[in-house]
Amino acid sequence: MSVLRTFVEAVRSGAIEVIDLTAPLSERTPILQLPPPFGNTIPFRLEEISRYDDRGPAWYWNDIHTGEHTGTHFDAPIHWVTARDGQDVSQVPVTSLIAPAVVLDMSAEAARDPDFLLQIDHVTAWEKEHGPLPEGGWLLYRTGWDSRAEDQARFLNADDTGPHTPGVSVECARWLAEQTPIAGIGVETVGTDAGAAHSFDPAFPCHSFLLGAGKYGLTQLRNLDRLPPTGAVVVAPPLPIVGGSGSPVRVLALVER
Repeated sequence: MSVLRTFVEAVRSGAIEVIDLTAPLSERTPILQLPPPFGNTIPFRLEEISRYDDRGPAWYWNDIHTGEHTGTHFDAPIHWVTARDGQDVSQVPVTSLIAPAVVLDMSAEAARDPDFLLQIDHVTAWEKEHGPLPEGGWLLYRTGWDSRAEDQARFLNADDTGPHTPGVSVECARWLAEQTPIAGIGVETVGTDAGAAHSFDPAFPCHSFLLGAGKYGLTQLRNLDRLPPTGAVVVAPPLPIVGGSGSPVRVLALVER
């Protein structure tokens, strides 16, 4: 039996479970809110073209209005100034879009402190227990933040001082970018950086260091609690938008059962 046939049979039988890590995309999908004078993305919106009526009697279809970085989405290197000459989303190698993944569960810490930051020591402690980070794979950072995704106010968690959501410290972001073999980081929050990362030095270090190193980001993931610490494979193909800095993406995890 061929490898691909064996794979299909394993999916059909449930020996390989397919877990959807994607948040549904709708007008209720939370979006990043930047303060003036910065520009903001638009909310997702469908605009009906026809629906079995005079405009098109046998078909239903819509125009889509959305930003590249709305909902569960893929960050390409060119999204950030540190990689302004890097890959756009259409140039990401397809072999990078199917990759091993590990899950670091910091949900208990984030529940106690919404400004919790992942540190290098947290990652190295995880490695001592589970082994090294995967070469060319994803580090999926679980904080439990997906439980807030149905309520934009709770999801963004902002007050007069700005948003308060978990993220990665400056030192850890630089280390992940420069000293580890991962292809990118995936998070449950609205972006790969902490809510307070605008005040870090440099600001937004996950974007600055990881994208600057030619690595990638996945955001607004769900169901990371259903994945093992190691052993999953993630399939995350974005739309190949020429010149695009990112794209909404359907993220699937494959787990042997």
